[in-house]
Amino acid sequence: MLQEQKSEFTKQTILNESFKLFYKNGFKTTSVDTIMKTTKLTKGAFYHHYKNKKELGLAVISLKLQERVFKGMIEPLQQPGNVVNILENTFSERLKSFSLHDKKHGCPTNNFINEIGDFETAYQMTLKQIIDNWRDALILLLERGKTEGSIKQNISSASVAVYLISAFEGVRGIRKLYDTDVILDEYMSGLSIYLQQIKH
Repeated sequence: MLQEQKSEFTKQTILNESFKLFYKNGFKTTSVDTIMKTTKLTKGAFYHHYKNKKELGLAVISLKLQERVFKGMIEPLQQPGNVVNILENTFSERLKSFSLHDKKHGCPTNNFINEIGDFETAYQMTLKQIIDNWRDALILLLERGKTEGSIKQNISSASVAVYLISAFEGVRGIRKLYDTDVILDEYMSGLSIYLQQIKH
C-alpha cells in the first residue's frame, strides 16, 4: 500500500508540475528533461507513468484543465437563483479570482487550444470536450431561464453560450497585453450590457 501511495504521489507530482510548466512556457517548448529537472525525479519515474509527452499532455488536458473549467465555470452555473445573476456572477467572479500570474499568462485551456488544438486529433478532441461541456452547461442554464421567465424566449441558447465563452476566452488572451485590469473592467461592463439584452 505504501508503494502504491508513493507511486500515485509521483504521478501527481509529474502531472502538477507539468501543468505549471506548460502554462508558463508552452507545451511544445517544455521537454520531458525540463519536467524531470523541475520535479527532481528520474526519467524512469516519468516513463513508468507515461509512455511519452503526448500521453502526459492528454492527461494534463483531461484532468487539470477540465477540473479548472468545471470548478470555475461550470459548477457555479448549477446553483439555484436568478439565471441572469448567475451568469453575470460566474463570469465576473471568475475574472476577479485570477492571480496576477493567471492574468499575465491567460487561460491555460485557451493557450493549449491556440498552441496544439490543430496539431493532432487526440489533443483536439480532448480540448473540444472541455468546451462542449461548458457550452452544454450554459445552454442548460439558459433553457432553465426561459422556463422560469428570466430569459427571452426567442434567443438561441446555443448561440448565447458560444458567444459568452468566446468573449470570456478572448478577454483572457487580450489581458496578457496590458499591465492593468482596465480591459477586464470594460469586459465586465460589456457583459452586463449584453445580459440585459437577453433578459426577459
